[in-house]
Amino acid sequence: MQLSRSIQHCRACGQATVYRVPADDNRPRAVCSGCGLVHYENPLNVVGTVPVWEDKVLLCRRNIEPRHGYWTLPAGFMELGESTAEGALRETDEEAGADIELQGLFTMLNVVRVGQVHFYYRARMLSTRLNPGPETIEARLFSEQDIPWDELAFKTVRETLQCYFADRHSGRFEVHCGDIT
Repeated sequence: MQLSRSIQHCRACGQATVYRVPADDNRPRAVCSGCGLVHYENPLNVVGTVPVWEDKVLLCRRNIEPRHGYWTLPAGFMELGESTAEGALRETDEEAGADIELQGLFTMLNVVRVGQVHFYYRARMLSTRLNPGPETIEARLFSEQDIPWDELAFKTVRETLQCYFADRHSGRFEVHCGDIT
């Protein structure tokens, strides 16, 4: 994978960085030319849920880029100071205003080309009341046959929904891990 080389200046002292392999490391890192601080670039975590009411799944229609107007599961970037589960609960509240109970990790999908790992939890909706936030045009429950497959925002959402419906039909939910290319 090509390095992004996105760190141009040191966060500690403001001097320019140079990409080189530091001692006791095995890959190029942004190293401050002034103070020598090594800056690490790591994948971002996306956390979300598969909220379910009876036989329907909750999807949100995006009011932001990327993929404005497309449908997605409620999810977003994990914040510092929260666990993946806490982030998934927060994102579901922010995007859909849904009251849910987490039921366990469901998918963990690596999206290497954009430097992300997506974690989706199964969730039981405690009511059908929704109060979507500003990032969502609308939030709606869909039965399996009504899922707008051609209007899904991301491959991770498609993969997670396909796993969910396959597991539901088999009567046994598992944790699914994979790579999205």
